[in-house]
Amino acid sequence: MRRNQFLRCASSSTHRLFLFSFILLSSIPGNISSREITLGSIEIFNAHEWWPSKPIVYFSCKGENKTFLPDVKTTNFLYSFKGQESWQPLTELPEKKCKRCGIYESDTFKSDDVFDEWEMCSDDFVEGNYIHFKEKEFNATFICSDCGGGSGSQNSTIVEDKGEPSKKKTIAIVVVVSVLASIVTVLAAVFVYKYWQRRRRERDQLRFLKLFEETDEIEDEIALGHVI
Repeated sequence: MRRNQFLRCASSSTHRLFLFSFILLSSIPGNISSREITLGSIEIFNAHEWWPSKPIVYFSCKGENKTFLPDVKTTNFLYSFKGQESWQPLTELPEKKCKRCGIYESDTFKSDDVFDEWEMCSDDFVEGNYIHFKEKEFNATFICSDCGGGSGSQNSTIVEDKGEPSKKKTIAIVVVVSVLASIVTVLAAVFVYKYWQRRRRERDQLRFLKLFEETDEIEDEIALGHVI
């Protein structure tokens, strides 16, 4: 009888210990929630390749692997995702620290192009949603059900395209250099052609003079034969 009472007391104590441990762990932020970030939607407005081709877009945070977005293949089209795609989630955020993340376009012959880079923080999410908009580049919605905790409308970040003048300046420089290179190439071709024509005339003149000298020699031999 005492043994059965002891076993019941031990079982009850163990149950209370597990319950207390669960409540204690649940009260510590970040232990249960994973804070995984998934991509809800994205629309890119600009492709950085000079020739027509499908953009290769990927997401990456500093020190982490690239997560390519294989469904994003064209500009000015809104792509929506369920968060269950094979390449999801994009990353995982700590509770009180931010991550330096960005969206990029893979480039074949030069360094990858940057749509935008920013600090992604857990507090940026309102009701699990965060919108990041970069003027003339892209508009994306990120989802994290365990991030933030605020209420109200969705949080968003709008970034003005301050790099547009610099980009236009770079394009202008490239155009000027291309035009100068074309002019130099044409001038070089004209010079080579004129040089070749001059050399041809000189060869023709030498050939004519040689032929003329041979004709004179034949005439002299004929005249000498008549004299004899």
